[in-house]
Amino acid sequence: MSELRVIPLQHRTVIKLEGEDLIPFLQGVVTQDVTKVTSENSVWSALLTAQGKFLHEFFITLNSQGGLFIDCEKDRAPDLLRRLKLYKMRSKASLDLTGDEYTVVAIIGKNLAQALHLEDKKGASRNSQNSTIYMDPRHLKLGARAIVLTDHLSTFIKEQDLQNATLEEYDNLRISLGIPDGSRDLEVEKSILLENGFNELGAIDWDKGCYIGQELTARTKYRALIKKRLVPVTLTGPTPEIGTDITLNGKNVGILRSVYGQAGLATLRIDAIGSDQLLCQDTNVTPDMPDWIEIAS
Repeated sequence: MSELRVIPLQHRTVIKLEGEDLIPFLQGVVTQDVTKVTSENSVWSALLTAQGKFLHEFFITLNSQGGLFIDCEKDRAPDLLRRLKLYKMRSKASLDLTGDEYTVVAIIGKNLAQALHLEDKKGASRNSQNSTIYMDPRHLKLGARAIVLTDHLSTFIKEQDLQNATLEEYDNLRISLGIPDGSRDLEVEKSILLENGFNELGAIDWDKGCYIGQELTARTKYRALIKKRLVPVTLTGPTPEIGTDITLNGKNVGILRSVYGQAGLATLRIDAIGSDQLLCQDTNVTPDMPDWIEIAS
């Protein structure tokens, strides 16, 4: 039996983009260098407010027709589409929601890249007529993602010899790595990318030139203005409500962003991350610092 497991991500959907001006149009809008998107490489990127705050995160991959797919949050896809169309101006590009035409899945397991015939590196991709498969551009331990024609999904699962798994299993893995999943873990129009791992996880290209929110994002990096970080935490005690303050010796040092069982993600002041005395109401909070997070000394 295969050790690879597949998780349909029902909270994600696909926007399809076509047209000769796709790359230059997106290049001036999103945080990642869209010229890096090829038949062999996919990227993770974001759309920001003009003040450099988080609006949307998404994956961009080439589809078999030569256009692009954007894998984004399902409930917020209409808002993302509306905002992209505002910036499209007179560019020769079409952008459309695909509804239930495609299903986004995550694939996890051992020796995954080899089994899926992918290069073992972040973003490595391949296309077929009915699917686009790519290694997660954020972290290799997150496995792969695929955009599959929904009518072909059962055939795809059988062809790839995949076993069914749950979103809970996938979230446990993701949270253990400290990786946010859009507005499930971030505050729209409030979160700052560099506090939430978007730099180390590869959503930002620092050499591509201007995009929406670029100036303030760069200023935050080069002036070392990051004082807080989103980190995975273990909760010991009653489950607190999302948004509850986290304290150290009675002083507010963070906030609980999301809860998944006895684990969660919290935004903590960097100088409090090493403490074993953190409380969220009556619950002990233990940070579990991932090795990929870079903390400036």
